[in-house]
Amino acid sequence: MFPIVVREFEALKLPDKALHLAVGMFDGVHLGHQAVIESAIHSAKRNNGLTGVLTFWPHPSRLFRPDNPTRLMMRPEIKVEMLSALGVEVVIQKNFDAAFAGIRAEDFVSILKQKLPGLAALYVGENFRFGRGRVGDVPLLVEEASKLGIETFSTARIKYNGQPISSSRIREALGAGRMDEVNALLGYTYFSCGTIVSGKQIGEKLGFPTINIAWDPEFNPCYGVYLARVWPENQSTEQSKWGVANYGVRPTMGSDEKPILEVHILDATDLQVGDTVTVEWHIFLRAERKFTSVEALKEQIARDKSTVQRLLMESKF
Repeated sequence: MFPIVVREFEALKLPDKALHLAVGMFDGVHLGHQAVIESAIHSAKRNNGLTGVLTFWPHPSRLFRPDNPTRLMMRPEIKVEMLSALGVEVVIQKNFDAAFAGIRAEDFVSILKQKLPGLAALYVGENFRFGRGRVGDVPLLVEEASKLGIETFSTARIKYNGQPISSSRIREALGAGRMDEVNALLGYTYFSCGTIVSGKQIGEKLGFPTINIAWDPEFNPCYGVYLARVWPENQSTEQSKWGVANYGVRPTMGSDEKPILEVHILDATDLQVGDTVTVEWHIFLRAERKFTSVEALKEQIARDKSTVQRLLMESKF
């Protein structure tokens, strides 16, 4: 069942059950986030309660650093789908504005309880900060929550190769094209969702027709060529096709104003303009660069295609 989704507390009408609420930005819903959220899910199920997530949009940095905000990997609607897949029943996408940012840390839990009378337990990461000036930490959260009979669960940070998993770490790896690391940290394969749109038929003219996908993320992955998998919206991965994806501004062809995601699908496909698709990004092959001629570009695309075909033959995809 798709979760109840609201933007503000005032619009929320919940079943008369104890609410187990995970709180955080949860950009990317990575393995560390999943640990926090799954603890809420398990406790809610054990106590016949309700699992909720309080998250925020936009990122707080939009308020505090408008000239240099944190660019998010995941759009709110995709986050909701990810949370729903985990088993979350209620998602509150709170607008992070000056009024919310100004709440004293000592008042944070009491305001949550006022807005959410059924609140029984809070679930956060061990590095969770809250309240005006971000002065609130887990010990303060426990202290204030216990006054209201609310339990607090804090989850230790999960580490990968000895270092904590974080959204900022994933963004850094994504910007560098380290897809093995990105996908390990996420706990799933990084993906894009978008609608196929008409293009300039550049790929077709080069002998490698592509589908162009309308996709405009806040945080841009590394410009370059990837081994990718594509399938239509609301269909299983059994309907997927492998291909060579290119993400960037196509500098050899004069450069586009905005980066474009396009995929040359290896097998025959009936995908067409207007279809919505999911694209999984598996392996980074090479960075985007400007070639000396269109012929040189064609030769490189042929090599990229051969590389993808070889990787697929050698791998267990």
